[in-house]
Amino acid sequence: MRRRLLPLLVVLSLFVADALGACAEVDSMTEAVAGENFYLGCISCKRREEVSARTTVDWHFRPQGEPEFRHIFHYEHPTADVLHEDFSGRLEWQGTNHEDIQIGAVTLRNVTFNDTGAYLCTFHRTLLLQVRNEKVTVKKVVELSVVAVANRELTAVIAEIMMFVLIVVLQLWLIVVLAYCYKKISADHERREAKKALKAQEQALLESKDDCDVHLE
Repeated sequence: MRRRLLPLLVVLSLFVADALGACAEVDSMTEAVAGENFYLGCISCKRREEVSARTTVDWHFRPQGEPEFRHIFHYEHPTADVLHEDFSGRLEWQGTNHEDIQIGAVTLRNVTFNDTGAYLCTFHRTLLLQVRNEKVTVKKVVELSVVAVANRELTAVIAEIMMFVLIVVLQLWLIVVLAYCYKKISADHERREAKKALKAQEQALLESKDDCDVHLE
């Protein structure tokens, strides 16, 4: 469930950053499934939204068990360059689509077990100030593991349990409502029958009185 929610959260962050000037940092997921696509999230919010900036983003990859990072991706609006043959045709820019970048995410397509390792996301940001420009570098690391089958996360299990409990509660509530309605209908029926019986008795008394009056005459 969290895997499904993360792209939505990042898309919402992108919309907010573009439309309202706000930014919310969301950590990337760290578990990918072999053969599927994976969203490598990376967000760096500016401290002062009113200041314009020019930013470039670089991604580096260090395979599991190796000491050195290798440069695999560079983005400078509007150009995205894949710099390593192992990732050729497999990395797609999913970040901010203008120079003032706050979302530096990429999609890694057709994940393999060889993609296990550390991914370093680096923002090179130049703040365009009135006096003089200021350069800021922000780095974030995503430790990625690749599995054959997606693990069921605790949130998904809890959601299923809550759904089961909700269904049971709704069924019990329906039974109570049906019992109440049946009882009310039965009571109304008994009252109607009692009124009919009372009217029949009153009619019988009136007829008896009329007979008595006839005989007396």
